[in-house]
Amino acid sequence: MAFASKPMTLTQKTLAHHAQGLPRPYVQAGDILQIRVDWTIASELAWNGMERTYQALGRPAIHDRERFFLAVDHTVDPVTLATDKRVQRLTQLSRDFARETNLRHFYDANQTILHTKFYRDLVQPGQVVLGADSHTSSHGGLGAFSIGLGGADIAAAMVLGQSWIEVPEAIAVEYAGQPPFGIGGKDIILKTLGELGRNTVAMERSVEYRGDAVHQFTTDMRFTIANMTAEFGGLNGIFEADEVVAGWLAHRPSDNAEALYFRADDQAPYVERHRIDLARLGPLVAKPFSPDNVMTVESVLGMPLDGCFIGACTTTEEELVLAALVLEQAFKNRSPVTPGRNKLVVPGDLGIQGRMQQGGLWQIYERAGFRIGAPGCSMCLGVASEKALPGEVWLSSQNRNYENRMGQGSLAWLASAATVAASSVEMKVEDPRPFIERVDRQRYDRLLFRDRKARVPEIRITEPVMDIEAAAAPVGSEAGLSRSRQISGRVQRFADHVDTDAIIPGEFCHLTQLAELGAHAFHHVRPDFFARAQSGQTVVVAGEGWGSGSSREQAVWALIGAGIKAVIAKSYAFIHKRNLVNEALPYLTVSDPDFYALAAENEELSIDLGTGEVTHLASGRKFKADRPSPIIRALQREGGLVPAIKRHGARVFEALGAA
Repeated sequence: MAFASKPMTLTQKTLAHHAQGLPRPYVQAGDILQIRVDWTIASELAWNGMERTYQALGRPAIHDRERFFLAVDHTVDPVTLATDKRVQRLTQLSRDFARETNLRHFYDANQTILHTKFYRDLVQPGQVVLGADSHTSSHGGLGAFSIGLGGADIAAAMVLGQSWIEVPEAIAVEYAGQPPFGIGGKDIILKTLGELGRNTVAMERSVEYRGDAVHQFTTDMRFTIANMTAEFGGLNGIFEADEVVAGWLAHRPSDNAEALYFRADDQAPYVERHRIDLARLGPLVAKPFSPDNVMTVESVLGMPLDGCFIGACTTTEEELVLAALVLEQAFKNRSPVTPGRNKLVVPGDLGIQGRMQQGGLWQIYERAGFRIGAPGCSMCLGVASEKALPGEVWLSSQNRNYENRMGQGSLAWLASAATVAASSVEMKVEDPRPFIERVDRQRYDRLLFRDRKARVPEIRITEPVMDIEAAAAPVGSEAGLSRSRQISGRVQRFADHVDTDAIIPGEFCHLTQLAELGAHAFHHVRPDFFARAQSGQTVVVAGEGWGSGSSREQAVWALIGAGIKAVIAKSYAFIHKRNLVNEALPYLTVSDPDFYALAAENEELSIDLGTGEVTHLASGRKFKADRPSPIIRALQREGGLVPAIKRHGARVFEALGAA
């Protein structure tokens, strides 16, 4: 049988290479694929939930103990590890599992941040990586298809070595012009967010970063941009691996021989292309409470600050080094400052910590008044011992500035590490460029070990090898209708872009009992949510981007625990939507604006889950929800992911696809 091929994007080629049983030699947006998974990765906070799924599956053997990566990083620092029983329990759960399965890649507390270590040491171009953390998108910086999912999905992939994916639409972000020295990945992605908006053109799509400028981007710059694709709203962010990536891999002692150098076709089907000029880009900041509230540093010069934080996964070694050199220049004619509570720097990994020590850079930070923390997520999540106090304004090089993100009542502004460093001198927002201009660039390169002359490795562009079965059912074929099931309830109404930090704050993600989580749903932003649900307001109606932010499946468990019967929204963040499916909490996508005009707070709705019809009882008007994909309908009929796996075993995704 002759097959005709079609142009594919970089993401499509990677997925086609990993797909099982394709009916044709290409994939396209909307196809539902069963895919092989190269890596699964998680933190101790995610493992807390994954353990629940793993236990429900009967604690089976994992697919490959060499390819599951587990790091204790989200909730720990030396203080919490010594004093907080919740953190001690989470850490011990991870330690016990690592010992039980003899994991090759387990990293205990205060050793690394999940994404930092995995990116620097293990991920390779062309691989498929699934992680129980939304910033798993980071690893697209080296050309992997890498996405965050909820813990149930990652536990299943860890056990089965496979998963399913609906091929996303793709956009191309095309960078032109070279930014000046010292303007790196953080400013570039803030520029992108500021121009294009959060949860807009990237929503549930693959974001492919392209253009002539990207070939000059370091692997650290690519990491930061791919990392904050999560804030952009994209399913994944990805760069084509090139000589820069090959040079990085050549310095690795291992995990450097499986790279696949795919290229998007010339006529790749991008639904949109967006050109962004970087030639005159300067330092940017993002105002609370959204990463796309972006403005130039000049517009907020002199704004007083209560604290400065340099750290979190998005802050690379490159940024840490440059920030140190900025501080060195700033303090040339100043007396040292005693380190205090309101200045903190945290490296992403012990390896980086050692290199910073070797270069004498920690001494510079300490002279500028910074405390040096142990590797970990630290203030970015605001659940360990380091937190901003209510009402405090902090400038941070982390990736999220949501409400309460750095601690209850905190106000987080985002910027590059260089901007944070410059602003820490007088504890007011400052432009770092006058200090950057005085940095010795040769010394900068030496401190990053980039002064070594090395042969640029030759790379071989390849095409995906596809597993094609001519007799296979059509990709994305229709499945039967869901059984009719009527539910009703009164509305709790929300606006656009409600994030998972709001649904269940990070300090409660150690909980696994549904009732406990439900009692803390919307703890900070709508404390009467649980009581309203108990009184009958059991249908959530929201706007665009419901459930954006982290991958925490506890957000769905909290809704279930509060007694929510269904969620209706204009659109959903990809990970949260998939968590809703895995936990069998009904969700509907309704686009008709008339519905949202009627479905106000406390209005009563009736929902037919079989037909997807929603009735506003007071007016009698009926609205039709979008039809979910066949595999989602199949999972809904099974009652969620765990019941489906228990019924079908290792052939679960094949069975669901054929349903």
